[in-house]
Amino acid sequence: MPPRICLLNPGIQNHAGALSHNLGDVIIFDAVREQFAEIWPDFHLDILSTHEELGPAQYKVIRQSDYVIVGGSNLLSSNMNHYNQWKVSWRDLYRLRNVILMGVGWWQYQKAPNLYTALLLHGVLSKRHIHSLRDEYTVHKLRRIGIRNIVNTSCPTMWKLSPDRLRTVPAERANNVLFMVTDYNLRPDIDRPIAELLLESYEGVFVWPQGSGDEEYLRSFNLPFIFVERSLAALDRLLEDRTISLDYIGTRLHGGVRCLQFARRSLILFIDNRAETIARDTKLPALARTDLDGIRDWINHPKPTRVELDQGAIAAWRAQFDE
Repeated sequence: MPPRICLLNPGIQNHAGALSHNLGDVIIFDAVREQFAEIWPDFHLDILSTHEELGPAQYKVIRQSDYVIVGGSNLLSSNMNHYNQWKVSWRDLYRLRNVILMGVGWWQYQKAPNLYTALLLHGVLSKRHIHSLRDEYTVHKLRRIGIRNIVNTSCPTMWKLSPDRLRTVPAERANNVLFMVTDYNLRPDIDRPIAELLLESYEGVFVWPQGSGDEEYLRSFNLPFIFVERSLAALDRLLEDRTISLDYIGTRLHGGVRCLQFARRSLILFIDNRAETIARDTKLPALARTDLDGIRDWINHPKPTRVELDQGAIAAWRAQFDE
């Protein structure tokens, strides 16, 4: 029989399937589902939300599953009794076991995990499977609490950024640029000068609201942006249109990786640990949002895009399901 996979998915806001307020989570889900289709020629997939607590109906699904996998995003933190994007708690310890991580990262730079977090993660995470983590920073955090069956694979959205695919990314600057901002980290004193630089440097500046509050923030600048509909399908249509010469510059990590998936020259501006740690591990093109001179230099002095992934770690995580 085909294996039953239960995906704990940040791409949906609740167990009824409403999309996450952050479409970056949907980009992650798209990559996770693509990997599943390659690992298992045939499988049954049940999807639960990481944003909502588990109840009797969800536990029934989990009991019937061969594998329970958490699919990406920055769901772990050092004090999960106080802040937990993944809505799991001590109440789940007796019913949620053998969970497998896939490209999961740490929320922000933090101190060492507290005792509650250590006991919780030791209780719910599988001890016999390899866990895939998003960056070396998260690897270090879990090693601090004695969890060692872990590998750094980076985010599943990046797993197909092979050297062959990246060679199709233009080295030269494009005529237009796609700009993205982050609604939960509003810094108009920084973002507006970036937007003005882009308007000076490119013929057109497209914007796509990945977060539910991004469009309102972008419109507050009162600048001549070209707005793209807030849907993943609309973003993909823009990226697929090869009649539009397009770079990407913005603070949305997964929006930028989506552009690389479509062979668009991309620069991700980091505002927290996520893009910064991934870039440190993989050489993903990234700069601090405050580095206006660096952004200007990237625009005017293009070079080939290179991303270094640990393909052995990715292969080891995938191979464990061949048993």
